[in-house]
Amino acid sequence: MTKFTLRAAAFAAAASIVASTAFAQEVTLRFQHFVSPASGSPMYFMEPWAEKIEAESEGRIKIEIYPLMQLGGKAPDQFDLIRDGAIDGGWVIPGYQPGRFPETETLELPFITAKSGELSSVAAWSFTQKHLMDDFKDVKVLAVHMHGEGLVHKKGEVLETADDLKGLKLRAPTRTSTLLLDKLGATPVGMPVPAFPEALAKGVLDGGMITFEMAPSLKLDELTDSHTDVAGDRSFYNLYFIWAMNKAKYDSLPDDLKAVIDANSGLMASQWAGAAYDHGDEDGLKEIRASGNEIALLPAEETDKIKALGDEVIAEWIADMNSKGYDGQMLVDDARAAVEEALRSHPWIDTMGAAYTVAGE
Repeated sequence: MTKFTLRAAAFAAAASIVASTAFAQEVTLRFQHFVSPASGSPMYFMEPWAEKIEAESEGRIKIEIYPLMQLGGKAPDQFDLIRDGAIDGGWVIPGYQPGRFPETETLELPFITAKSGELSSVAAWSFTQKHLMDDFKDVKVLAVHMHGEGLVHKKGEVLETADDLKGLKLRAPTRTSTLLLDKLGATPVGMPVPAFPEALAKGVLDGGMITFEMAPSLKLDELTDSHTDVAGDRSFYNLYFIWAMNKAKYDSLPDDLKAVIDANSGLMASQWAGAAYDHGDEDGLKEIRASGNEIALLPAEETDKIKALGDEVIAEWIADMNSKGYDGQMLVDDARAAVEEALRSHPWIDTMGAAYTVAGE
């Protein structure tokens, strides 16, 4: 064998080793969120999602989930932390940065979405594909989702009329919910989830708008006395979330590992994340019921009064969006159509209504 042949063989062997090493590349991804690991989304979506990817990558992808902003920053910082690579991925509420992603508010308008997180998330994925991907071009969007029914948790008795909201200081999770509470005569106080329990405990608030899913981790069974939802199949308010990854980190993965991430992204993951919230709502409702706190629905006629004010919020929001160069009416129409399509495709079954009484009856 000539020297040339020996060198060629050695080069081929070395190249084979390099190729084999590249193929077997292993990666650890650090994802972060801002709630208790015992709440519904981490338990029923984030952790199982990570485990599924680890299994399907045969252990070559390891995903570490850090709760309660353990990697640093505050909840409103999440999008930028992901974009800038401070973390590899995580959970983002775009509405925590008012004005930055204005089109996302469409899905947060009063009575637009269903009380099912799963079905609202199916609609949210469709709406996102049509209108929002440019807003999130600086990150890799893995899933988007909504929660289920958003309701009022407060100290004292359940709400019996729309007028009972007047004068109450209530935590408002979104800009649009702030607009609605203001029309109802309440005093809305915007704050992220982590600040809510302390504000209740110190008497800064009379209550707030949030889901049952978050009730156990926030100790709402102890910090509030009653829980009132609106009648019907549409949510009083909702919140839009994205589950996203640093774009450069995703692009650095070999194609076979990208394929594993892709197979666990999109509509499937969005629907899963919404269903996780529904499961968490059921857990939270059971805990609230066990505490003996009052749980009620506003009567239909009182709900209609709130819906009328919600329509005013929507009309004013459309006018504001139009003034900024958006087609506000088209956005609302498309959101409503996406929700209707989700409800047609997956008929909604109220699994929680039996737990409520009708306030005042």
